[in-house]
Order: sequence, then C-alpha cells, then structure tokens
Amino acid sequence: RLVLSGPHDTGDAACASSLAAVDGACRELASGTSDLMLCGGVDLHNGIYDYMLFSSVYALSPTGRPRTFDGDADGTTLGEGVACVVLKRLDDAKRDGDRIYAVIKGTGAASDGRALGLTAPRPDGQRRALRRAYERAAISPRQVGLVEAHGTGTVVGDRTELESLTAVFTQEGAEPGSCALGSVKSQIGHTKAAAGAASLIKAALALYYKVLPPTIKVTKQVEPLASVDSPFSVNTQMRPWAPRAEHPRRAALSAFGFGGSNFHAVLEEYRSEKREVD
Repeated sequence: RLVLSGPHDTGDAACASSLAAVDGACRELASGTSDLMLCGGVDLHNGIYDYMLFSSVYALSPTGRPRTFDGDADGTTLGEGVACVVLKRLDDAKRDGDRIYAVIKGTGAASDGRALGLTAPRPDGQRRALRRAYERAAISPRQVGLVEAHGTGTVVGDRTELESLTAVFTQEGAEPGSCALGSVKSQIGHTKAAAGAASLIKAALALYYKVLPPTIKVTKQVEPLASVDSPFSVNTQMRPWAPRAEHPRRAALSAFGFGGSNFHAVLEEYRSEKREVD
C-alpha cells in the first residue's frame, strides 16, 4: 500500500516484540541499506485463552487495577494496542525538515539464558541488555533523567526489574532520587506485543514536551524505591523536566518478554535552532 522496498518482516519476542523491532530497524538504518523504517507492534489478542494463560501463572491483578511500583501491586491487566513509529537517520530527518520527537542514541538486547521457567526473569540478563544499550549510546546511566520501565505491576517482575536498574545505575554513580521512574501500563494495561512501542512513544513525547509524566495508582512506593539511597523516584503528578547544563535531557526504556528476551533503548532530546533550548 505504501510502495516501500525495504525489508518486511514480523518478529516475535513476546512482550518485547515491538522494541525488538525498533532494535532491528536501527541496525537497518545504521547499515545504510534503508533510509526510512516503520516499526511498532499490534496486539488485539485478548481472548479467553490469554486470560487463562496469564491467570495460570498468577500474573493478572484480581482487582483489575495494575499498580506498578506500588506496595500493594497484585498483578497486571491486559490491554490492546497498536503503535507505530517512523525512524530515520538524524541527518536525513534534519535535511527533510521532519518533526523530530527524540533521538535514539543506542539500543541493547540480551537473553536470560537458562532460567527457572518461562515467567521467571533473571536480573543478569536484564543488566546485560542495559549495559549494552548504554555502551552503544556512549552515555552513562547517571545522565538519564527518566526511565520508562517495563513495569507490568507483577510483584516478581517489578522487583526483578528494580533490582536490575538499581544495580546498573548505582554502579555508574547515579545520585539518589536523580531519575524519575514510571510505567504507562498503569494507564493502558499491558499491551504485550505493542508494549515496547507504547513506552517508546511516551518517552519520546516526554523529551519533546520537556515534562516528567506521572505514573498513576501509586500511593506507597515499594520498599526499594522508598530507600533514601535509591537513584529512582516515582512521579505521581506531571512536572516540568528541568534541564541539565552539562548535557541534553535523556530518557531510557525497557521491554522484556516471556522466556527472557530483554531490550533496552536510550533516548536523547533533539535540540534545534528553532526550538527553545532552555
């Protein structure tokens, strides 16, 4: 329908599928084979068997209210979604006069390897994906002001992700409370294959409009976040994103799939002569 001539494929990395597509699209652009990539995710598959599967592993919230990073979180809620982004090399986008919402500085991917089971995430696999993304981006985690987490609202999944993020950010010298942490899933549910693209869009819009978005339904932060030494804090209200003199605003996001498929991306705000630089 669009008369495009680049590679066309559908991939499956479970709940990390759309961020896996972004990772592949970035590699395609970097190789010079294609000049524009459309990538994202579609998940309209919420039938009875989906609910039976998620219920069987105790992943669904019995209250129907996903409360990511809240002390009373009891599971996730399934959502449906369609999300797509247009990716181009930065010089090409500037030349063509495109509206640039954010710049992807680097992506990283890793597998958990052997684990206890399909739904048992491993922190070391997640940490590998994070470190590879920051190494490729040539950016330290301590420079990141917003992390859009995978954050489904499940107790084990969120605890493991917090452990992974805290280890990487603390090791790199991130200051306590220096990075906002959130998850769009508390608002739209877990859109599974489309979840990574939804998180990417949220993070890009946060950079574009210079705001730190809220994560709803958090009344008491989980214990690791409540610590005064944690590099993270959860916004419960939207607030302006103050600039840092030494570098542009930077954000990151994660998407993890069943079976240990881990992806992380590092974004940076785009500063042009036409936009206010603060």
